[in-house]
Amino acid sequence: MAGGCRCSALPAPRQGVMEEARRRLRQFDVGDKFSRLPLPRAAVLLPLMVRGDRLHLLLTVRSMQLRRSPGEVCFPGGKSEATDKDDVDTALREAKEEVGLQPEKVEVICRLMPGIDKMNNLVTPVVGFIEDTFQVTPNPDEVSEVFVVPLEYFVKPLNYKTFSYKTTSGYLTRIHCFTYDDQEHKRSFKIWGLTAHFAVFLALVIFGERPAFEVDYDPDNLISSSKNNFINLYASIYERKKSNL
Repeated sequence: MAGGCRCSALPAPRQGVMEEARRRLRQFDVGDKFSRLPLPRAAVLLPLMVRGDRLHLLLTVRSMQLRRSPGEVCFPGGKSEATDKDDVDTALREAKEEVGLQPEKVEVICRLMPGIDKMNNLVTPVVGFIEDTFQVTPNPDEVSEVFVVPLEYFVKPLNYKTFSYKTTSGYLTRIHCFTYDDQEHKRSFKIWGLTAHFAVFLALVIFGERPAFEVDYDPDNLISSSKNNFINLYASIYERKKSNL
């Protein structure tokens, strides 16, 4: 689905950065491989842009008016609706509703390995390029702030910690927690949980290098190990569901 990234008009360094990212991301595209799993569905958009020849990731802060996770950093996204054709549709619709990003202004590249949130929704990350000139118009009912982070921060952070977390199904996983000092907003943002997990995985896919911290899968065998990690997480939830019947 092509959109507003008019790459032929970009300077050569930026075009090279984007082309290499596209090439690597497409190797990890899961498509609709997990769409039939019997879990409620949701999707988020991971909006990439190039600033100063470096990849950056756009993130939002949830409105304090929201019942669930108010004030937390996340990607544009939400639950699937009956009118959505697929996860890409869900992610693009939500991004338009939350930050005013028109679907035709997104160059969708791929869908990465899904995650499962604390409500047991199957969350699919959709990766797309947007123009760095995109003018954000946040919906105040859903989004209080929007900011961007250099993607490399999610493999070489300045302020990072981790802790173990046991899901309701008993599955032990690692939670990443980044603190990013944003010069534009003159404040710090805490990025953690599933949002941080997707950001880390995206950075590992694109940069192809080991992070400065431990992760739950093998960076040298990202495709197979991330798939195994997800299957183990899903199996722990599915077994719990069956035991509750």
